[in-house]
Amino acid sequence: MLYIMISKSKKTREKNIFSSGLMLSLLTFMSRILGLIREMTKASLMGTSALSDAFSFAFMLPNLFRRLFAENSVSVAFIPTFRSYLDNTDIPKKDTQTFISATLTLVSFLTAATVVLGITAAPLIVRYFSKSESADIMNETILLTRIMFPYLFVISTAALLQGILNAHKVFSPSGFTPILFNIAVIASSYLLSDFSGNPARAMAIGVMAGGIVQAAFQLPFVLRFGWKLSFTGIRTAFSNPGTRRVLRLIAPTILGMAAYQMNDFVSSVIAKNAGEGILSSIQYSLRLQELILGVFAVTIGTVILPDMSSLAKAKKWAEYNTMLSKSLQIIALITIPITFFSLTAGENLIILLYKNKSFTDESVKLTLSAFFFHICGLFFIASNRILAPAFYAQGDAKSPTFAGIIGFAVNMVLAFLLSASMKGSGIALALSAASIVNTAGLFILLKRKGAVDCGFVLKNASLYALKMTILSLIAITPVYLLKSRIFSIFEGSGRFIEQGVPLFICGLIFAAGGILLLILTKDSLLEGLIKTVKNKLSKNK
Repeated sequence: MLYIMISKSKKTREKNIFSSGLMLSLLTFMSRILGLIREMTKASLMGTSALSDAFSFAFMLPNLFRRLFAENSVSVAFIPTFRSYLDNTDIPKKDTQTFISATLTLVSFLTAATVVLGITAAPLIVRYFSKSESADIMNETILLTRIMFPYLFVISTAALLQGILNAHKVFSPSGFTPILFNIAVIASSYLLSDFSGNPARAMAIGVMAGGIVQAAFQLPFVLRFGWKLSFTGIRTAFSNPGTRRVLRLIAPTILGMAAYQMNDFVSSVIAKNAGEGILSSIQYSLRLQELILGVFAVTIGTVILPDMSSLAKAKKWAEYNTMLSKSLQIIALITIPITFFSLTAGENLIILLYKNKSFTDESVKLTLSAFFFHICGLFFIASNRILAPAFYAQGDAKSPTFAGIIGFAVNMVLAFLLSASMKGSGIALALSAASIVNTAGLFILLKRKGAVDCGFVLKNASLYALKMTILSLIAITPVYLLKSRIFSIFEGSGRFIEQGVPLFICGLIFAAGGILLLILTKDSLLEGLIKTVKNKLSKNK
């Protein structure tokens, strides 16, 4: 996706970033679509029932630790450290292999201990955080928690394999594994529901199966690079120079990332106790939001991290600033128009995707109330996914940590205050507001880093975001005026035609208007994309 690079001498890097980003975007898009189908499956089988809330709550803890132990540890600490081993030709390959083995041992030990503790303490955790009056639902939540907690162990191993591949700038296998995960969960939900007792248990079994598949699929690709998955002693693992560096990088980050990830956890606890269906409705809303974030923001953040690390190490700050600025502009180009369209057609989108069997009109109402406020913070949440790697590339994990703590505090205060009167919409509003505060905090901290031209980055990103806001407002006007007439034509045609066809038509009108405005304003990103596509086509002739 990052197809614009100013310096002609960097055409190779531009080509690599574009190719890697495009492939990863396509794979992530497929994954997010399947993730949406997974949520549609859950909506159809469980709706916004107490059982659906129980599953969502049970999956929170292992998912929270997954993000802490797996995703963030790999991106913040393992990839830069492993990359330094690969770049230093003076380091023997056996020392690099020892580092991998020590890291695997460390990850396995910590996650296994957490899993055992989580399974043992599940009754205490569930009873402390969940205030369900139903003993059956409480027991079901405990069982689901115990089924899914081992997912942490297998997905952490998968994340380490992903880190090895990404450090080698191989992204496709890791991008494909979430597709396998979603297929496993969807298949289990339908195939095992009758045998397991209820759809929640079947889906929980699918989560475990999906995690195992994610690790197993990446293993052959890692082995092709000549690396072995072996273990060392615990003492050796903790004393290895590489793992000690990883721990030093992780230590300050864990607090900040815990604060950031605790946003979801505490918000979910508040939602679970705000009323039946509130937690599930928020999860359905977040899935729509994550569809966009995962395809674009996470993809861009993943692809630019190795190159930004190299630019920072070489002190090529002009190229570093340009890459960061263009990344934020691309995020604005994508998320701001989507925000306007979602605000206009959100209810129809939710009905199309979710309304079926157990997902009632009340479920639509609950989900829409959360989605409205979630989507308002889309640009800022996506920007945070880009700004954080900008710090990590410079070996700075403390600044995003501090910003994350501030955002967490704002979210918690607002969620507690707003949930009483606004229920799920108040919790969603709190998350979006906290994301805005987090973005502001990251820019303030970025300004303090003398090597980065924060004024240049902020000015370019802000002006482009303002431009996209104005253009999106103009482009959405005809959709707003014609929407009711377009939908009335297809009334009574069945849910998919009744909602899907007019949504598609409205989307075409909005997209055509937006592209026309970009052409008229001679948008640099659009011109760069057109130029890149033309070059690709000419080379294929």
